[in-house]
Amino acid sequence: MRAYVMAAAALAALLPVAASAAAPKGVWTNPRKSVRVAFQPCGDAICGKVIAATPQAEADAKRGGGAPLVGAMLFQDFRQGESGMWFGSVLVPDLGQTISGTIRQVDANTLVGEGCVIANIGCRTQTWTRVK
Repeated sequence: MRAYVMAAAALAALLPVAASAAAPKGVWTNPRKSVRVAFQPCGDAICGKVIAATPQAEADAKRGGGAPLVGAMLFQDFRQGESGMWFGSVLVPDLGQTISGTIRQVDANTLVGEGCVIANIGCRTQTWTRVK
């Protein structure tokens, strides 16, 4: 009986980790509040599509490659890994590049994204906040 209680306690301890690994849902904004992204399923992965951007963010994206920012898939083909981390590609509009990146939902309203231009060089981390 004691073994069952210990097993149940161990399983209960893992539940918050499993919950934090859920796919980000809803609309999120970057630290400057210049871009809003809506996360959605895309096949068996998740993607984040830009649904709003300030004129300055649009101008920065135009300098980086010319494509309009609103409507672009900023977070592409993210798949769940271990420990609540999601792995995929991130469009960096002002550089006109797509890089490998990760996202991790820290709590209900906080999402941390990280990406590096080349093998741990030129890395950047951003904390996104849920809008709705």
